Amino acid sequence: MFLHSVNLWNLAFYVFMVFLATLGLWDVFFGFEENKCSMSYMFEYPEYQKIELPKKLAKRYPAYELYLYGEGSYAEEHKILPLTGIPVLFLPGNAGSYKQVRSIGSIALRKAEDIDFKYHFDFFSVNFNEELVALYGGSLQKQTKFVHECIKTILKLYKGQEFAPKSVAIIGHSMGGLVARALLTLKNFKQDLINLLVTQATPHVAPVMPLDRFITDFYMTVNNYWILNARHINLTTLSVAGGFRDYQVRSGLTFLPKLSHHTSALSVVSSAVPKTWVSTDHLSIVWCKQLQLTTIRAFFDLIDADTKQITQNSKKKLSVLNHHFIRHPAKQFEENPAIISELTGTSMWVPVKVSRWTYVAYNESDKIYFTFPLANHRKIYTHAYCQSTMLDTNSWIFGCINSTSMCRQGVDLSWKAELLPTIKSLTLRLQDYPSLSHLVVYVPSVHGSKFVLSSRKVILNTSGLYYNIELLNFGQIYQAFKINVVSKCSGVKEQITSIYKLHIPWSYEDSLTIAQVPSSTEISLKLHVAQPENDSHVALLKMYTSSDCQYEVTIRTSFSQILGQVVRFHGGALPAYVVSSILLAYGGQLYSLFSTGYCLEYSTLLDKEAKPYKVDPFVIMTKFLLGYKWFKELWDAVLLPELDAIVLTSQSMCFPLVSLILFLFGTCTAYWSGLLSSTSVRLLSSLWLALKRPAELPKDIKVMSPDLPFLMIVLIIISWTTCGALAILLSYLYYVFKNPKHSRRSEKKSNHHKDSSVQHLRLSANDAEDSLRMHSTVINLLTWIVLLSMPSLIYWLKNLRYYFKLSPDPCKPLAFILIPTMVILGNTHTVSVKSSKLLKTASQFPLPLAVGVIAFGSSHLYRVPCFVFIPLLFHALCNFM
Repeated sequence: MFLHSVNLWNLAFYVFMVFLATLGLWDVFFGFEENKCSMSYMFEYPEYQKIELPKKLAKRYPAYELYLYGEGSYAEEHKILPLTGIPVLFLPGNAGSYKQVRSIGSIALRKAEDIDFKYHFDFFSVNFNEELVALYGGSLQKQTKFVHECIKTILKLYKGQEFAPKSVAIIGHSMGGLVARALLTLKNFKQDLINLLVTQATPHVAPVMPLDRFITDFYMTVNNYWILNARHINLTTLSVAGGFRDYQVRSGLTFLPKLSHHTSALSVVSSAVPKTWVSTDHLSIVWCKQLQLTTIRAFFDLIDADTKQITQNSKKKLSVLNHHFIRHPAKQFEENPAIISELTGTSMWVPVKVSRWTYVAYNESDKIYFTFPLANHRKIYTHAYCQSTMLDTNSWIFGCINSTSMCRQGVDLSWKAELLPTIKSLTLRLQDYPSLSHLVVYVPSVHGSKFVLSSRKVILNTSGLYYNIELLNFGQIYQAFKINVVSKCSGVKEQITSIYKLHIPWSYEDSLTIAQVPSSTEISLKLHVAQPENDSHVALLKMYTSSDCQYEVTIRTSFSQILGQVVRFHGGALPAYVVSSILLAYGGQLYSLFSTGYCLEYSTLLDKEAKPYKVDPFVIMTKFLLGYKWFKELWDAVLLPELDAIVLTSQSMCFPLVSLILFLFGTCTAYWSGLLSSTSVRLLSSLWLALKRPAELPKDIKVMSPDLPFLMIVLIIISWTTCGALAILLSYLYYVFKNPKHSRRSEKKSNHHKDSSVQHLRLSANDAEDSLRMHSTVINLLTWIVLLSMPSLIYWLKNLRYYFKLSPDPCKPLAFILIPTMVILGNTHTVSVKSSKLLKTASQFPLPLAVGVIAFGSSHLYRVPCFVFIPLLFHALCNFM
């Protein structure tokens, strides 16, 4: 019946919207590179030694534990405390295990063995009982306080040692990184207890799904503290994102806020990290071998030789992190590198006067210095470019000052180079080095090195080695393109590698593509972070190519990737748009009941009432007016929360037509959920009738039976003593299974006797059909309330052995109001509602509430049920007024 009432054009539209949504979802969940992370393995059996906590602490946090990671002989030796290494604390994230520390812990142990344990790290890990803190934020503060106690316990394990640490380094995965940042907000916490914070795939900006107010309040507390106290926070922090493979936490959420007076924070995507260059998913970021190796190299470079602990020098810490995670010059880290190098020895000096030059050093080749005079080239060329396929860490390119042919000392330009997967390269803008008379390239006596000096070229059909293609007007998250690079080579027998690097100058989210030429290579071009308004940089496609090949570059818009960006950045707001559409249809049904005495079909009213122009103009107008001081003061005076559209704008996520697209997706979802709801109700009613087959149907239907108050009290007690979401679910199940029975009974009997009281009502087949339609819509609304309250129920069930009562409970206030409403509605028929004086008022509420859902619930999903229960409450009151 539901399908029969739908216009075929509308049905085709809903199917088309499903197709578009599928394209966007496919891009999010499958439109990325394959997993190129190497698995990290343990060389010996991993062991987790439980650290004994003080009894009071263990009693206060019965579900939490602290462990020390070890392997083989190291684990055996450290079963006898105290410890002598450098403490590192690993904090798992949402549903994360303390055992995830094993990858980085094992790599650190192997590195320590390589240097005969001159230095070594002790890796601790917290067991948070795999709590679902991304779904329920009520335990985040408790986790934070427990971590504080763990840090104090860890430092006591080193008491009495010669080089006892006074602080710990923290590695936080996912929500564990946020908990680490929250430590600074504790009243009695001393900032110098943490010397370094590394977060992996941590959503710092906002929660992925704001499902309860405790999560958003926690985020607000942490981020406001870091912003307001930025001048006083001296904690070096590194945030690493997973890139497009991580569809659970999009990389834009992991970027720490850039403040002019807080320069000790770095944010980078794993695809841009030197010697890693891969995108990781949300779990593989903790075991990706390439990334963990980079992290451990940085940790060992951070050690102070005097204290044998991580350095307290903030400048050095930032230099080390920049060296390993931002730009690697293909040299070992040096805190104070020598600028001037001695160019001595018995090496040959060979002058080179051509502008393009290639040298291949074979076996048994001598050490050679090649010199390139710059005086003549400055008149023709703007840049000098040099690349080498020898990836050792020695200095290899120098600059001579005021020299004729050779020099004894040269400026070491190797620190200006950049390491790439198969080459190291250097690009110099000649006007920045006016005092240099020569460039010197040093070739040691090894084989397989290739050096080229060339001017910068713009035309791609010439034989250049390096190109910069400016991607003008590319800086918004809703822009997405496909780049196709076709390479054609002539007379080339050996395999040649080209590297295409997308460089985003306003954020460290570069990505590299390695291609074997000749070939046709496709590159996705889309952003994690939009370009700031005051930033004038231009995104670049850097091409490290072969002089024997020609390259053709084509850039075209990718519609599927644009849809993917909409889903990636705004998919979490879809429930709000779905509920808004259902509310509009629900209001239409109540009004049709008031005006005609009949309840029209849900799908008909969804098509008629669920229009974007009924919602979006009010949100846009309000956002515009909030730009005026007087309106903002009035807004704050009535204690209204911040408009979600303003929140999105502050995160550079508000782009044209996004609300319209989401509204269309929401209406489509509302249609299919309505179809599912209607079908379910009819199937359940048919099943009840088949199983029960009552011999005689009741002659009257009562709105308020004697057992209803008792049922309400029981459900409210359940909500108070256990979990509000559990009581909501039980009330929902009561409503779902109650209504098909009543509706089907009423359909079976066309007439009953009429009574003058409201409690006894005559029902007809039309009344039964109207009731069934109305109940289907109400079930559709209640289903979304239940879905949005499920996270806290799942959390409560998982922790039931520790806590019988969920505290704090985000759903308890809602349950107290919703339980009586659902119980009354479960015994409601349209015949008792359409004669109510309150019906007209009830039918007018859904429209402003649909606007409110979009205005205040799209970025705060926990507010959505608060807008839904209001029209339901008025609907229930229509039985009595």
